[in-house]
Parts: sequence; C-alpha cells; structure tokens
Amino acid sequence: MTDTEARFSITTCLTPDDVGKALRVDVRDGLASTPRSIPPKWFYDSAGSELFDEITRLEEYYPTEAEREALGSAAQEVVSLTGADTVIELGSGSSDKTTTLLDAFDRAGQLQRYIPVDVSESALRSAAESLVDRYPALVVDGIVGDFDRHLGEVPSGNGGGRRLLIFLGGTIGNYPPAPRRDLLAGIAATLEPGDHLLLGTDLVKDPARLVTAYDDPSGVTAAFNRNVLSVMNRELGSDFDLERFEHVARWDSGNEWIEMRLRSTSDHCVSIPELGTSYEIGAGEEILTEISAKFRPEGIRAELAAAGFDVVRSWTDDAGDFAITLATLTG
Repeated sequence: MTDTEARFSITTCLTPDDVGKALRVDVRDGLASTPRSIPPKWFYDSAGSELFDEITRLEEYYPTEAEREALGSAAQEVVSLTGADTVIELGSGSSDKTTTLLDAFDRAGQLQRYIPVDVSESALRSAAESLVDRYPALVVDGIVGDFDRHLGEVPSGNGGGRRLLIFLGGTIGNYPPAPRRDLLAGIAATLEPGDHLLLGTDLVKDPARLVTAYDDPSGVTAAFNRNVLSVMNRELGSDFDLERFEHVARWDSGNEWIEMRLRSTSDHCVSIPELGTSYEIGAGEEILTEISAKFRPEGIRAELAAAGFDVVRSWTDDAGDFAITLATLTG
C-alpha cells in the first residue's frame, strides 16, 4: 500500500440496493402526493451531474461563482476563528470548491483530517485521491451516505480537537422549513459544543434575476430538470415521454423560494413497471422537482439559533448575492 492509499479510506453506508429502494419509495410517494413531486436528489446521475456542471458555467447562473468569491473572502478568518483540525463536508461531490478553504487550513498547518459525505462513491474516491496528493499531511475518511440518514456515521472529535462542518452550495435551500429544522437539528447533534458550522445560503434578490438563473434561455436547466424523468425511465422501467413535459421555474413570494416543475403538455398515462402501477397525468398538471429557498440574514441567524448555534461571522460576495455564515454550537 502506498502512502497516498494509506491516507484515505471509504466507509460505505449506502449500497446500490439502498439507492434503488429509496428511489422506488420517493417516486411512489411523490407521484401519489398533491401536487405530484420528485426529490431533487434524483437529478444527479452522470448525465444530470454533467448538465449541472454546465449550468454553473452559464452567465445567468450566479450562485456558484458568488459562493466561491464569498468563500475566498472568508477562508483565512474561518481557519483562525474555528481552530479546527477536522473538516466535515456534507454533499462534498468533487470537493473542488472546498479546496479554497482547505488551502487556507493547509497554510496554517492545523488541518489533520477531512471527512467528505456524499452519495457517490466514485466522486468520493476521485476527490480523496486528488486531495491526499495535494495535501501531504491530510487524512481523508470518506463516507458514502445520505446525510439525511447517516449523520450518525460521522466520527467524533479527535481527542479534544475542534471540528468544522461545512454545508455549501445553497443545498440547505432545497429543504422546506420543517425538514430544514430537522436537518439543522441533526447537524447540531452530530457536533459537540465549541464545534463550528459553515453554511452557504443564497440570498433573496430581484425575482426576475432569480427566475432567469433557473430558466436560462439556452435551455440547459430545462434539460437538467427533464433528466429526472430519464432517471426513472432507466431505473424503474417507466415510459415518461420527455417531450410531453415543459420546464417551469417560478418565484413563490410568500415562501421566498424558486420552484422548478415539469408541466405536462397533454393528457397521457405513464406506466412504471418497477412499482407495478401507472399514473394518469393531465394536460397542465405539474410535478414539483425542486425548491430553492432564498434567505435573509436575520432568517439565517434565527434558524441557526433555533438549532443551538450562535453566529460568529458572515461574509458575502461583493454583489451581496450569496452568504457564507460561520456559527458555533453552544453548550
């Protein structure tokens, strides 16, 4: 075993059978609900991940670069304010953006361990191999798991060392208020008093700009949205006709979130053999595929306080589009 191989490990909490079962449950429950819905996590097969990468490079889609800029402004202070020697990341993916923060920890010479949590083993393994090459003293312990279910697998602190859990990408906004409270409570239960949370949140802004970010003129986001139907066709044997659905993005001013939906353009029946059932879908009927909540600073502070966190410091990009908030878990 090489030194590189010795410095990373993968713990698997989520098998392909688990993923298949979860998809069947989500589709059965979601298509039976009113309105019909499919959780956004099912966008991200290989094709969906490529489409999302393309979205992040669109001129209209500001969140990725805005968060990167805010993180760059925050990184050095995060290191000094947290004194962390372990970084845990939820939904780490390729860990590409995270290197901005890890570089700052590396310069300070205090980071010992990085614990990425993601549903994709291939993404974790690829990221781990890259990171142990980039940071010769770093140990990477990846967890293949769903952070809605497997936060309990995150190891405890390192002999009194401080931990920093990071949750970036505005992913917290994909949760409605009640599930969001549950997730923040689960994060708090994973940490210990004195540990820190670094949270990325997209901020409320002009609705027209928000809608354009989720409904680009080139149609990349529309293709990404329809890809969830392709996932169901492949994994469940369903016969969704992607051409019968149009992409819809709208701003809900009451909830202050963007909704992405797929609207049926005609009456038709969809069969899903893996579920042993079929669904009549009417013209104009919509399937909710994602919400993306936008936040205000006072709302972020209140939600974190309700979960037991005190805000230490917040940063934004220069335009004030995206916030990075550092909070500590109180005793």
